Amino acid sequence: MQRVTNSILRHDDHILLLKKPRRGWYAFPGGKMERNETIKESAIREFQEETGLTLIDPDVAGIFTFTIFEDESFVQEWMMFTFICETFTGELTDHCLEGELEWVPISQLHQLPMAAGDKQLLNHIVHSNEILYGSFSYTTDYDLLESRLDPSRP
Repeated sequence: MQRVTNSILRHDDHILLLKKPRRGWYAFPGGKMERNETIKESAIREFQEETGLTLIDPDVAGIFTFTIFEDESFVQEWMMFTFICETFTGELTDHCLEGELEWVPISQLHQLPMAAGDKQLLNHIVHSNEILYGSFSYTTDYDLLESRLDPSRP
């Protein structure tokens, strides 16, 4: 099972997002954990590599499992640890290899194209301080098949 971390940086009623070129979807900066790395170290490192910014004391916002299926057959599974932070140092990079970085007003987040599970997570983060636990099942084209969240949200 692959382990990944990502982080949500909230600053001045904006969230820093990464627009991925492949689908044009927005996502949270992050990536794969390295061997012998703590979850928090991974979140800080991955965010810094993609944005140039160093998160200061991020908090866990959610822990999730993702399962991918093709025609009802299991393809892959990974675990994702999502952090949230409001304090950072550094300068936002002008060039990110993963896509375009953009500060998006919180009031416009619901309008952005992104994975259905990311929309659910973002909705929770904006409206709650509780840690969210969840499981998401997707097709290989990232159509959401099922999601379970605790605490559950509409």
